[in-house]
Amino acid sequence: MSGPEVSVAGHFGEWLQGRIGPEGPVALVTLPCAALRVDTPGPTPPPFSEAQLTAFARALGLCPAGTGSRRQMPVGGGAGASTATLVALAQVWGFRGPPEALAAACIAVEGASDPLMFPRPDRLLWASRAGRVLRPLAPPPPCAIVGGFFGAAERTDPDDSDFDDITDLVADWAAATEAGDLRRIAALASTSAARCTARRGPAADPTADLARAQGALGWLRAHTGAARGLIFAPGTVPAGAVQALAEAGFRQRITFPAGGA
Repeated sequence: MSGPEVSVAGHFGEWLQGRIGPEGPVALVTLPCAALRVDTPGPTPPPFSEAQLTAFARALGLCPAGTGSRRQMPVGGGAGASTATLVALAQVWGFRGPPEALAAACIAVEGASDPLMFPRPDRLLWASRAGRVLRPLAPPPPCAIVGGFFGAAERTDPDDSDFDDITDLVADWAAATEAGDLRRIAALASTSAARCTARRGPAADPTADLARAQGALGWLRAHTGAARGLIFAPGTVPAGAVQALAEAGFRQRITFPAGGA
């Protein structure tokens, strides 16, 4: 028998993502998003094969009892649909072990994973292809994100390491979060997003221009996937921001709080 309903929050792209050193691991600082969730049980089949789910359950010492869910985010959107689905299934099947064990099982299935099995995933520099914490970080200060999904969906390829070196950004990020400097944090996120767009596209991404037009502190994106967001100080989101994203072609537009202890 399956357990009670479980709900797991996804994320909304990344504050930062790239290589740690030119040949180092792909690492990220995720942006949790409680507004986008995976609930299980539910009617939607998971984005995995039966063999993958059987292996996942076996790795955790569990018996799969139902695999359906309800996803509030698109697969390939850069919002953690696949990882959140695995975490929710593991919990509804009865997993109560440490997040490190769950991360290892997710990596075995996906090859790459978001740190959604941890209680505060934005406090981690996360090696997404290895499923391990590289270092703890202070949380970003409170802010507001206005975003949506722009462009084509793109599922993460665990063999894809075509990202810029962000060693410089990580060092500045650690200092900025310790100081609670939201303006600096937004600038670092914008730099990481701009590097990704320059390297990986799409060439016609309007997010940076929207951020300037709406008076945002900066912008961010899913470094693989369609999620894009504008970063504002709390209480400063302009009335027309969501409509501006709609007019630019953003889908499933949302506004949500982020950061803070």
